[in-house]
Amino acid sequence: MAIDIYNVTTAANTAVKPTKAAKSTNKSENKTENAAANAKTDSKKSTFSDTAAVYEKSESVSKPKKNSAIVAQLKADAEVRQQQLLEIVRKSIGDQAFTFAKATNLKSVFENLNVDEDTRLQAQKDIAEDGYWGVNQTSDRIVDFAKALSGGDSSKAQELLDAFKKGFDQATAAWGDKLPDLCQKTYDAVLDKFQNWMDGTEQ
Repeated sequence: MAIDIYNVTTAANTAVKPTKAAKSTNKSENKTENAAANAKTDSKKSTFSDTAAVYEKSESVSKPKKNSAIVAQLKADAEVRQQQLLEIVRKSIGDQAFTFAKATNLKSVFENLNVDEDTRLQAQKDIAEDGYWGVNQTSDRIVDFAKALSGGDSSKAQELLDAFKKGFDQATAAWGDKLPDLCQKTYDAVLDKFQNWMDGTEQ
């Protein structure tokens, strides 16, 4: 029996070569798989991007605690202010009292105090009501200095008033006796001006 070689070859080729329909199906499946893979990749990228843009409030953040270094610095600043005012008061009141002594030839405090007439007359002008060492100008200088030390903050007025009183007491002790009446009037004027500063009623 003779074998039809043409038919066998044709059948083999038909079995090996895919049909156009099969090729189309394979291409479609590959495209679908690639699209699915790309979709997954895009999804991952999208998810990463969205997550990176989200900022969640942390519940573990604690409230700020007082900084002991800052508190210590504030206390140190207050002490410096008080000491500076104390020293200026002690010197101012002492100089005022000494000028008074020169103006009146006060011998009870300074046994060897000798002033010429011109010095005495100048001292009298200095302790006059409108003089440099008079009550008004001396008290103004003390209170203005206190304000400058506080930066104009009236909440610090009381601490500086206490420093003024200590400075006045030290000036009294250095004088060795009760300070002249001029200094006592200055003391009262300073108290009044401090009170006006604290009350906000200063003119």
